[in-house]
Amino acid sequence: MSTDAAPRVVVIGESLVDIVHRTAGGVDEAPGGSPANVALTLGRIGRAPTLVTRLADDDRGRRVRGWLEQSGVTVDAVAAPRTSTATALLDAGGAATYTFDLEWDLGGDVARLTEEVLTSADLIHVGSVGAFLEPGAGHVAALVRAAHGRAIVTYDPNIRPSLVRDPQAVRARVAELLGIADVVKASDEDLRWLHPGRDAIEVARECLIGGPALVVVTCGADGAIAVTANGEVVVPAVTTEVVDTVGAGDTFMGALIDGLLAREPGLGLRASGGGIRPGELDALLRRSAAAAAITVSRPGADPPRREELLARTA
Repeated sequence: MSTDAAPRVVVIGESLVDIVHRTAGGVDEAPGGSPANVALTLGRIGRAPTLVTRLADDDRGRRVRGWLEQSGVTVDAVAAPRTSTATALLDAGGAATYTFDLEWDLGGDVARLTEEVLTSADLIHVGSVGAFLEPGAGHVAALVRAAHGRAIVTYDPNIRPSLVRDPQAVRARVAELLGIADVVKASDEDLRWLHPGRDAIEVARECLIGGPALVVVTCGADGAIAVTANGEVVVPAVTTEVVDTVGAGDTFMGALIDGLLAREPGLGLRASGGGIRPGELDALLRRSAAAAAITVSRPGADPPRREELLARTA
């Protein structure tokens, strides 16, 4: 851990522009990308994270960079020929299905990033496309391995099946990161994709063996479940009017990270059961669910600022 008063957070992964086709017929463009949304959430909550990503110096790239920087995120971007996009089709319930035009490659910047960014990080978050799409996924895994033992690692698989060309290779990459991570947040859909025909909670329990100290499974309208070696905590979803679900899981992840960082230095996550008492874990999940509920109540990935979240959870 660094000696600074505030833990230093680094998020690694894709940033892009979401092209959202709404059921009423309108089309919106807005910055997004799962890791970028996590960084945005952390920035708005006041954590001042660094996002290691890939962006072009084009209109879309400049829009993404400005969107992040306005919320307190430092952007460390590898140059790209064009900024990636994700086209989201919304159903009547606001759920999104994505198709991507995306390249992910950190290239020759891996050595610099390892030296300049990751060696001083207190917490590193990885996930989604950036953690499974090659060649960049291999770069991300190398960066996480380099930081393992010196920083807390959080991970959200957030699988995008439309981008998966080799399911076996992706499952192997996920298994590797699960073995390195201290905290995992995954949707029940992710776990069912990773282990077809299996119960998602049973899979989460198995992940604890030789892997993370805390696994949180989000189940949409059915709430969330936290699994540790000391037991499990279940919280309901927060009732709210859903505009769309874009960025909901990422907001939950960002709020979860923030809550963990608010604990004692070092987080104590390698203690039995993650070192988190059930009551504390319940409060942490409820706060994360409240943050996600704010995001789904308005269009796009628009996570709450700290004051909004405090008002919602007071």
